[in-house]
Amino acid sequence: MEPELVREVLSNKFGHFERPTSSGLLKQLVTGLADHEGKKWAKHRRIINPAFHVEKLKRMLPSFSASCSELMERWETLVAELTRDGISRAAFGSSYKEGNRIFELLTELSERILEALRSPQFPGLRYLPTKRNLKIWEVDRVVGALLTNLIKKREQEMKMGESTDDLLGLLLESNMIRENSECKIFYLAGQETTSVLLTWTMVVLGMHPDWQTKARDEVLQTFGKNEPDFDGLSRLKILTMILYEVLRLYPPALNLFRSPVKKILGSHRFIPGVQLTFPVLLMHHDRELWGEDVEEFKPERFAQGISKASKNQSAFFPFGWGPHICVGQNFALAEAKLALSMILQRFSFHLSPTYAHAPSPTIALQPQHGAQLIFGRV
Repeated sequence: MEPELVREVLSNKFGHFERPTSSGLLKQLVTGLADHEGKKWAKHRRIINPAFHVEKLKRMLPSFSASCSELMERWETLVAELTRDGISRAAFGSSYKEGNRIFELLTELSERILEALRSPQFPGLRYLPTKRNLKIWEVDRVVGALLTNLIKKREQEMKMGESTDDLLGLLLESNMIRENSECKIFYLAGQETTSVLLTWTMVVLGMHPDWQTKARDEVLQTFGKNEPDFDGLSRLKILTMILYEVLRLYPPALNLFRSPVKKILGSHRFIPGVQLTFPVLLMHHDRELWGEDVEEFKPERFAQGISKASKNQSAFFPFGWGPHICVGQNFALAEAKLALSMILQRFSFHLSPTYAHAPSPTIALQPQHGAQLIFGRV
């Protein structure tokens, strides 16, 4: 819970603190860059980083916009569909219909693995061909096959001279290793992070109509009723403050973990095998760091940026910190800003009387009973 120690660990570039190795079943979800360490992680990160450069995000913006426009026309569907479609198009150049099956299977896979992890028999049965494990392995095999086919299809399209203005194309263009594990983690982590961020943002804007009005006024002043552009999104100060405050209250990662190779951290000494836990959610709600109004939704605390929002700039780390900071954070924030801008241009919304506020930790912090919102045209 000490921000300076958190920053020291997460910023370490010398391999003194490693992420714990995933178990057999978790490896089927947390794969690729999210599970690598040492030279292998450095190689993958170095290759992937250019795909998230600001100029590459600009090239992917039309894909985000197309997904948003279609959703505006069929708003009776769920917000999660937007992020699935946006990731499918912007990341992998496929339509929602093609990506939907992958998302359905990944959701089923994550649910089955989380159920297995909660089982008291799990530690002794994780590698045995039980009925549960056989089903998990089968779903994982199908997901791998679908993603492999998606990669091969994209390679063929590139050979035919089609555009590479999507994440998969940019990775293949950069000679990224052809592994479906990287696709899997981008699908799962990207959809989970952005859809939850959008959901909580719309919930709190439904609770706080004054901030919803401020955000809408800013969007209309910047874009009018025109399609948002990347440069305009970077000028949305109020919407950025709102998103940061939502990430503070409802961070996508509730905890971060490290296993120290180095035996000393500050005045603390560690024995081999100990695991350090950094409780992101608790630190984001710490009164000593944020003040007595820590439980309140107050985007103005970020008016002067992240460094001035709390008593210690290391107290806010929704995407991690240091060399292992989430490679897709700008991707997620750009998608969220675009989606919210287009929603605010067209709709006003407030909470339904049926909404019950109950944040529940699963893979991320989800609204346990859903997020019921009532929409009206602006």
